[in-house]
Amino acid sequence: MAGRAVHKKGAKAAGTAGGAEASDKKPALRSIPRPSPAAAGEKPPPQSSTRGGHGTPANTALARVGQNKQPNVGYSKKTIALVYDFDGTLSPRPMQEYSFLPQLGLDAQEFWAECGRVAKAQRADPLITYMHLMYKKAKEKGLVVDRAALVAQGASVELYPGVTDWFSAIGDYVRLRAETPGIELRHYLISSGLTEIIEGTVIAPHFHNVFASEYWFEPYETPFPKRVITDTGKTQYLFRINKGIEDLGESINRHMPEAERPIPWSNMIYFGDGETDVPSMALMKKSGGAAFAVHNPDLSSKMCEELFHAGRVDFYAAADYRRGSDLFKRTCLLLDRILADIRVREEVWGLGR
Repeated sequence: MAGRAVHKKGAKAAGTAGGAEASDKKPALRSIPRPSPAAAGEKPPPQSSTRGGHGTPANTALARVGQNKQPNVGYSKKTIALVYDFDGTLSPRPMQEYSFLPQLGLDAQEFWAECGRVAKAQRADPLITYMHLMYKKAKEKGLVVDRAALVAQGASVELYPGVTDWFSAIGDYVRLRAETPGIELRHYLISSGLTEIIEGTVIAPHFHNVFASEYWFEPYETPFPKRVITDTGKTQYLFRINKGIEDLGESINRHMPEAERPIPWSNMIYFGDGETDVPSMALMKKSGGAAFAVHNPDLSSKMCEELFHAGRVDFYAAADYRRGSDLFKRTCLLLDRILADIRVREEVWGLGR
């Protein structure tokens, strides 16, 4: 639909919905012998944890390995970062379509099409335009738009099958497969959707950090965009993760040698669903990281296939996050490679001491 030019997933049809589940405190995990490769599709003993937040490092889903061993304090690059887009990647449709637009009695396709027309006529940024029209339409209908109202709308956002259990399941897999103590698994979200709505979803507590578009309510009677995450702008936040500069008040433009960056590109995987994720996918592939394309299980995989054949992604699969799915198994393959690389680098570091 025409709305795709404004909001990356405006034209996407509804897909399958997931459930709701989140976890809180981080328990210590014990060292477990390496299982057979078949473990990728099996359910290991449940043991996962989270911390929470967005904007500054907080809510994190972690997998700590070998806590009962003496940690190697010398080699520290053992953090793995899984980075996700939201609309179309974790959820079948744009988040605004689940509660906000229905409350206004607006047809989603018509809304995104209007956003496209206005942005083109005014030569405006498409994402700022959709954020402006959301408030304008709400004001016309007498609907209150504030942080609390948007956060509450997050509860109605549907998720793909298995998303709510994905974070603990992947944490369990990393814990089982790691052969060195001190591995930490983090989940990040980078989205052009709204921070406030994401904050209200059931999976929000699993993210170490959320970088998304956001309104500035307090200083103005009319909500004003505080932050807008564009397709190419997403790459800034990948660099922030890589460099460990997640405080948005700090510049990332200062040169930092690769050896000093806390999360190597090779420890990162980016998950996206389409053309708007290409800049992030390209950066990941060019820098030594991995990229994964997903598609709605009920829709064509053509876009993902094109990205794969163009060398933009390592793998693609239907957005089914349940254990044993192609997405789960192929992600486990990438994690096995990352874990092996960490072990090799640690061994090399030890020889060079």
